[in-house]
Amino acid sequence: MFKHLSDLQTLIDPARPPKKLVLAVSQDIFSLNALHKAFKAGFVQPILIGDREETFSIINEKGYDFDGVKFIDEKNPEKCVEIAVRMVNDGEADILMKGKVPTPVLLKGVLNKEWGLRTGQLLSHFAYFEVATYHKLIAVTDVAMNIAPNLKDKIGILNNSVKYLNTLGIEKPKVAVLGAIEMVNESMQATTDAALLSKMNQRDQIKNCLVDGPLAFDNAVSFESAHHKNIKSEVAGDTDLLLMPDIEVGNVLYKSLVFFANAKVASVILGASAPIVLTSRSDTEESKFNSILLAALA
Repeated sequence: MFKHLSDLQTLIDPARPPKKLVLAVSQDIFSLNALHKAFKAGFVQPILIGDREETFSIINEKGYDFDGVKFIDEKNPEKCVEIAVRMVNDGEADILMKGKVPTPVLLKGVLNKEWGLRTGQLLSHFAYFEVATYHKLIAVTDVAMNIAPNLKDKIGILNNSVKYLNTLGIEKPKVAVLGAIEMVNESMQATTDAALLSKMNQRDQIKNCLVDGPLAFDNAVSFESAHHKNIKSEVAGDTDLLLMPDIEVGNVLYKSLVFFANAKVASVILGASAPIVLTSRSDTEESKFNSILLAALA
């Protein structure tokens, strides 16, 4: 059981060659800060694609040592993304990272039908939180990609996250499917979806996890709250993964944890043929570093 995001570093075999990470539009000081730290820690071998003058101005100002790192000089952001995505598609890189480029531009390249990173699976956002008031790391999905997922979408989002948690050694993650209440109400679609997902898990249609829902947020993360409401659940109070009803709830929870609870967070995009480090402009250098770590473990 992991309590701190830094604990995940123990999963990386020091004898393993570092994953090749390509940074699209490299003239971004926050991405370079985090990437340099990950490079020096031996987690990744960077490939930088971007404006040479602007990128090396940052590198020289910070005094960073990127010796031996491949650099491709390209000023056009769309072309940077294309080169980066093609490198991952061709097996020349293992991880794609967003630099100083708008998210829609990066995702347009990722979803390109000719040279993109499509797998037929739904792309989804996975965020891993270290919250001082919770007894272990807790994941939240999806807060950034899928706006109003239907039941089929939620199955894909859930499976992406469970598969990733399995790779971290969490053999049967406990999944709480959130709703505003813990009872099924036919007027509240999130509760009916949650009940169906829970039953599908019981019938082994959703594997390698333990799903319960609907659960309100307090029931999902608090044994005491679940006890007071007489909720009997193996998931309640010990959740590994919170499945959001929609992007609005997820986005508010994500930012509430960061700005009100001072939580640490790392995040990646799952479901493509390679992990994608796609962080917010407001994310800290530490968050970007931890996101690179998550991608290196995928």
